[in-house]
Amino acid sequence: MSGPLLEAKGLGLAIGGHRILSGVNLRVERGEILTIVGPNGSGKTTLLKLLIGAVRPGEGEIRRARGLRIGYVPQRLAIDHTLPITVERFLGLTGAEAGARRAALVRVGSKGLQDRQMIDLSGGQFQRVLLAQALLRKPDLLVLDEAAQGLDQPGIAQFYRLIEEIRSEIGCGVLMVSHDLHVVMSASDRVICLNGHICCEGTPLVVSTTPEYRALFGLGSEGALALYQHKHDHSHGDGATGHHHLHADPGA
Repeated sequence: MSGPLLEAKGLGLAIGGHRILSGVNLRVERGEILTIVGPNGSGKTTLLKLLIGAVRPGEGEIRRARGLRIGYVPQRLAIDHTLPITVERFLGLTGAEAGARRAALVRVGSKGLQDRQMIDLSGGQFQRVLLAQALLRKPDLLVLDEAAQGLDQPGIAQFYRLIEEIRSEIGCGVLMVSHDLHVVMSASDRVICLNGHICCEGTPLVVSTTPEYRALFGLGSEGALALYQHKHDHSHGDGATGHHHLHADPGA
């Protein structure tokens, strides 16, 4: 599979006269972790839905690599408490064989959970099972929408370390949306800062120093980011591009 896994050009969407996204250009390369950050209401989840094909764009185009397999980990998943379902049965909905299901649970650190009811899992266990389900699709691209939401700080860091390990093992691209700025940005090769349009993009260290990023997340963000900074196995360039027409309320 040559070229980017996924590429969007001039992406825009308005619903009921309200513009959610405009002029979004992005690409996801095989093997890279690309993180989208932005305040509430900035269009992050909508952008993911456009990219995976759940919503049709109003403007622009999306190109996906031929035969692209996407593993999707949603922000949350509603389980009907009146119809209990075990972890084993939930993973079986993918059509994967029992051995593959067990291996996926082991890989995400959830060995022995197969007989537990989904509704009885802790937040961290639940998200790991969702990740196991996504891995059973043998994804070229893993897409995560605030997948660590509700976890405590150590749990968040552990979850994203797991994502890094999986990326290294299977060579998939990773596209994720998150509020967990410092932990997530340290796990990313590239970061896009979104607020209805792309405000700035580049490596985590470069993005964290841009005026656009600081306008959205405050002047303390860079120092906190440095606490989590680490060296990556490979680099996808160290430049950043900025679009200096940002008007943002940091408390949005």
